[in-house]
Amino acid sequence: MKTSLCILALLVAFAAAPVRAADTIEKSQTVVYINGSKFYVHTVQAGQTLYSLAREYGVSEQVILEYNPEAADGLRTDQTLKIPFRAEAPADSRSERKLRRTFDTHSVSQGETLYAISRRYEISVATIIEDNPNLDPAQLRIGEKILIRKRAMGKADEHTSLDELEAYKESLNRVAGEGLAYHVVHPGETVYSLARRFGTTETELCDLNGIRPGELRAGAIIKVPAGDGDGEQEMIVAGDTIEAGGFANDRAEEITFRALSKRDPVRIALLLPLTAKGETNVNYLEFYQGFLLGLRHVKNEYGYSADLTLFNTDRDPQKVAEIVASDPFRDADLIVGPIYEEELPEVLAHAGRRSVPVVSPLANLAQANSDALFQLAPSPARKYEKTADLFGGQKKITLISTEHTDKEFEREMLALIGERPYDRHTYTYERGARASNLTQLLENGEDNLLVILAEDEVDVDRILASIASANTNLVSRGRTAPRFTILGNARWNRYANLDRTMFFKNRIVFLSTYHAKRDSETIKNFDSEYIKAFGALPTLYSYRGYDVAAIFAPGMFADIEYDMEGRRYTPLQTTYVFRQEEGRHNHVNQNWVRVNYNPDFSITLE
Repeated sequence: MKTSLCILALLVAFAAAPVRAADTIEKSQTVVYINGSKFYVHTVQAGQTLYSLAREYGVSEQVILEYNPEAADGLRTDQTLKIPFRAEAPADSRSERKLRRTFDTHSVSQGETLYAISRRYEISVATIIEDNPNLDPAQLRIGEKILIRKRAMGKADEHTSLDELEAYKESLNRVAGEGLAYHVVHPGETVYSLARRFGTTETELCDLNGIRPGELRAGAIIKVPAGDGDGEQEMIVAGDTIEAGGFANDRAEEITFRALSKRDPVRIALLLPLTAKGETNVNYLEFYQGFLLGLRHVKNEYGYSADLTLFNTDRDPQKVAEIVASDPFRDADLIVGPIYEEELPEVLAHAGRRSVPVVSPLANLAQANSDALFQLAPSPARKYEKTADLFGGQKKITLISTEHTDKEFEREMLALIGERPYDRHTYTYERGARASNLTQLLENGEDNLLVILAEDEVDVDRILASIASANTNLVSRGRTAPRFTILGNARWNRYANLDRTMFFKNRIVFLSTYHAKRDSETIKNFDSEYIKAFGALPTLYSYRGYDVAAIFAPGMFADIEYDMEGRRYTPLQTTYVFRQEEGRHNHVNQNWVRVNYNPDFSITLE
């Protein structure tokens, strides 16, 4: 499938409308439920302030900040806020007789979804929500009574219902917690297919939603790991185990790359699993869209042209072998993909013969070994290099464990600690107990590093809340402010119900493969371009696709002759530094992102 950069012109459908100053505030008509609580979804207009919003919605400024900590640095036009719903209208005063005349009543059965109810009565989802203001569309309760407007029955089809659920889902996603998104289950989707699509496991997806695999229903609104937002969703793709001998040999030949003439376009073969076993993989469509914007940037910034050919690998090594044998692939100057390690042997063999660079954009490669190969996923061996200051000096290190400990994270921490002294504290939750059982960890007058080894989301949430409470209590009693930092586990970003304000209050530090702060000018500009081109917010896959194009397309005209080494590349916000590691020929990114959550509700990156 030949694709030129002019495709972008066809994808641009709408432009952002100009912003007018808001002399008066109109209360948002968009209301969503999040974890059982009701919120307005408000889009900030020019001239609006925390004070004016608090006055209009009948809440305090502090309440708005509590649910939107990023607003502490000031409001921005088009920023999305979630504001607690405060009921203003009295209870329904219509008589029981009038209600019976106007509505039928439906009692929710086990496993029933709003979509199923709308199909049963052929009534729109929007009508049901309008007539039942206390209804949470994502979490129906068994036995809950729902009013069904008689005159609206038989007037909506399944496409209308799904479209309305998708609109509600988009409202949820505008205010979803960091690392979390929502998805409407469509007919035919399974736990297995959704787990693969969103880069998680079936067990984790079921745990996130409190369901068993057989309980997934069409039309359900479920939680999934986010591919967008401020979070650090990990994009490392683990390849399946392959037989020894899958790659040609362990002694890779040295390859000399030649820079292209600036007069000629760079011919790029892009190999992505856009489908797998007949199911569309949205993540890699988003990667492709980001890649297109990257090529447009290269054209505008450097004047270099690109001739792009997109191949769908279907995550099938046999299909990849057929692609490698095709004429369009054989002429490529640069190969991006395939994504999974088991698909690489045929591609690397071709690249070695033709001296063509191959870019692995997401996977941490365990076996592939080739001088032609460039890996963007950072080296696991370098993960904790940026934490030396946390463990150095006279830091008092305390490992906090629970009944259920993350053993892998514990092994990583013990390896980092080495011969340094450390303490252990076992946290046990007791209903009604005060947070004083963790105060002892903070009131020692030392510089503290706390490492929470708990594996269970509820335990992590309780410990973070207890530490924040202990810190507040000590300061309020006039004691010396505790000095402490918490080194976080990247897996926490998959947890849906953690209170993200605790990250700031507890000075948490994370190590991430990628991070995008949506309030930075660079990301805001990219987001704006992406929305204009594709009508949706970009995800982390979109950002990585852009990065690959922005680094390697211009690199083919100069830096490739030096194996892309000796330079730091920062196309958007994440920096890449390529280097060959001892015993391997692959050129691997050495840079992890250190993400610091600060008590002033700011985030800094290192």
